Amino acid sequence: MKKVLVLSAMMLTAMVALAKDIKTVVFTTNPEMHCENCEKKIKGNLRFEKGIKSIVTDLKTKTVTIEYDADKTNVPNIVKGFKKIKYDATEVKKKATNEQKPVKK
Repeated sequence: MKKVLVLSAMMLTAMVALAKDIKTVVFTTNPEMHCENCEKKIKGNLRFEKGIKSIVTDLKTKTVTIEYDADKTNVPNIVKGFKKIKYDATEVKKKATNEQKPVKK
């Protein structure tokens, strides 16, 4: 019975230690990303920033979607990474989906 409890405690500890806080953020850039070279520059440089897990660029919407480990970096640090390659990044805020509608009387 002791072995089972010890093994369970070890597994629980390992699961907690391996849990990561992965977040996603979407940016627009200035100057706007308008060609494949812009995409390559952004992807090629930001991938070296600490905590960045994935970078997806979209030329149609001119956005950069970044998945990152919140335990290792944050949005202001990612913005600094853009500045290193001479881009100003602005976070695209999600629209509220639970907006309350005015009550009609």
